[in-house]
Amino acid sequence: MNLSDLASLAEDLDHSRLFSQPRERLTAAYPDLALADGYKIQREGIKIRVDRGEKVIGYKMGLTSKAKMEQVKLSSPIYGVLIDSALVKANGPFSLSKSIHPKIEPEIAFVMGKDLSGKVSEEEALDACEYACGALEIIDSRFLHFKYFSLPDVVADNCSAGYFALGPVVKNPKEIKLAELEMKMKVNGQLAQKAFSNSILGNPIQSVVQLCWLLHQEGLGLIKGQLVLAGAATQALALEPSMKVELSIQDLGSFSLMVTE
Repeated sequence: MNLSDLASLAEDLDHSRLFSQPRERLTAAYPDLALADGYKIQREGIKIRVDRGEKVIGYKMGLTSKAKMEQVKLSSPIYGVLIDSALVKANGPFSLSKSIHPKIEPEIAFVMGKDLSGKVSEEEALDACEYACGALEIIDSRFLHFKYFSLPDVVADNCSAGYFALGPVVKNPKEIKLAELEMKMKVNGQLAQKAFSNSILGNPIQSVVQLCWLLHQEGLGLIKGQLVLAGAATQALALEPSMKVELSIQDLGSFSLMVTE
């Protein structure tokens, strides 16, 4: 596909997101769409948003846990781009009004203390991170039914990026047992999901390691101050009005979101 066609698909997806109107997956009309095409569409979609005045603030990793891979029947880590307008306030309300079929999942986030790129070790990634905190990500595919799509579909749709909230407790990731943190997500006071942080690629810092390599192949890297969402530790839960979703992570505290219409 030429760049003009890919840009047109990016515009269609942007329209779906802006007006909460789901559309058929791209590979239904373009069965030969490649993963590289998916990333090109993603980049075109982000360019549209940046040109509109939004700002790139980091990246999100996807398909980083066995549970998540099994849920969507896909098998390779992928990445999307985080935009400033997607950040919502912890311990505040989250309105479903601008979503299509939102789901929520528990994560760990890292904020970079210095630039990082290329093939890096866990130690180098840890040294480059200023702090870690808990995160709740609200994913929201622009495709009909939010079921099982190909990697090109998911990547083109910016890895189902919707919104996210960051926990108020921050820690130096080198000062906690990053691969051994218990993570609990409750809905209206009842335990809904539970996992340990090693569900995320064996150690969530591996998300930073793998992201650096993925970005390097595009001539990019992480920049000081950017945020990295490490990926879901559990399967995602569908959101409904009046849900209170609380995330508690060992050593990283707890926070919640109140879901409204």
